[in-house]
Amino acid sequence: MNGLDRPYDVVLYGATGFVGALTAQYLAAHAPKGLRWAIAGRDEVKLRRLRDRLPAAADIGVLRADTSRPAGLRDLAERARVVATTVGPYLHHGEQLVAACADAGTDYLDLTGEPEFVDLMYVRHDARARETGARLVHACGFDSVPHDLGVYFTVRRLPEGVPLRVDGYVTVDAAFSGGTLASALGQLARGRAMLAAARDRARHEPRLHGRRVGAPTGAPRFAREVGAWALPLPTIDPRIVSRSARALDRYGPDFRYRHFAAVRHLPVALGGAAAVTAAAAAAQLPAVRHWMSDRLGPGEGPSAEKRARSWFRVRFVGEGGGRRVYTEVAGGDPGYDETAKMFAEAALCLALDDLPKTSGQVTTAQAMGDALTERLRTAGITFRVAAER
Repeated sequence: MNGLDRPYDVVLYGATGFVGALTAQYLAAHAPKGLRWAIAGRDEVKLRRLRDRLPAAADIGVLRADTSRPAGLRDLAERARVVATTVGPYLHHGEQLVAACADAGTDYLDLTGEPEFVDLMYVRHDARARETGARLVHACGFDSVPHDLGVYFTVRRLPEGVPLRVDGYVTVDAAFSGGTLASALGQLARGRAMLAAARDRARHEPRLHGRRVGAPTGAPRFAREVGAWALPLPTIDPRIVSRSARALDRYGPDFRYRHFAAVRHLPVALGGAAAVTAAAAAAQLPAVRHWMSDRLGPGEGPSAEKRARSWFRVRFVGEGGGRRVYTEVAGGDPGYDETAKMFAEAALCLALDDLPKTSGQVTTAQAMGDALTERLRTAGITFRVAAER
């Protein structure tokens, strides 16, 4: 069903938002000649203004669609081979497009970091996507590409067929946009719903036979291997890594991943932990949560100057079969410039590259592993082996 006869190879939905516009600019600058692509959203006037600012504007389509109109989203999905959406929070705005793509056999990508949304979409739409051949790929930005592909990169440098242990240590200097803040606060307020969705997913997922995969939270500690305090990070990333490990035998018969923030100075680590605890408590009160969200409106984000100074680094320590390997994934501004790059390259990868045959809800490592890693290295994101023992 996902054939070449469709008018567009890639459609970028939500193109006029902050990250959407950055992604559109990246595609306009880096898409190969002959790519058939379009920008989409609910405001056609804004879309045309954006298109007019892009190189080769005449070759870029404009499609009007709205998450409140399912028929329009079905039409959008049927006109594209790949739909990449930046419209969040996905828990409120995402499901109709996932359903449309699953029904139409259209590959779907998003930037969600919302575990509840991902689990609900698996339960409701994975089976249909498998029937039609659609690939539903969530978390295709900083959540969770560097971590998912970084662990994949690390595992491939360890022995096969043995238990493997990988720890990831994240260091970031960057700022939030309004959409990211709204999503984060929404997750903090929905602990019980997230747990219920995870349990429902577990009831629907096939059980592993003869293999084990785990992603324990871990405890705060001083990690001598990276020379920093390690604080457990309660993000979607370990869940995505675990799903890659479940899907790919290369992760071995017994795989474990732990995910940490790496903070060099103890007072900063304690302050960060206190801030997260306070934000989680405040998010339980609707009035306070809305006030916090209003501090930075949707579509707003850091300036180009701030983004130029921002960076990220994720260091991985992998062990297995008597070997230890240290690897690193690093780049510039994680939440916006590099997220737009990862998102656009993932869309191009699905549309253009020779990939393993997969369908249903899949991860970036499972669906695009080596091909997307190479695309991102070519685009300037570092994947390297720092040391081996």
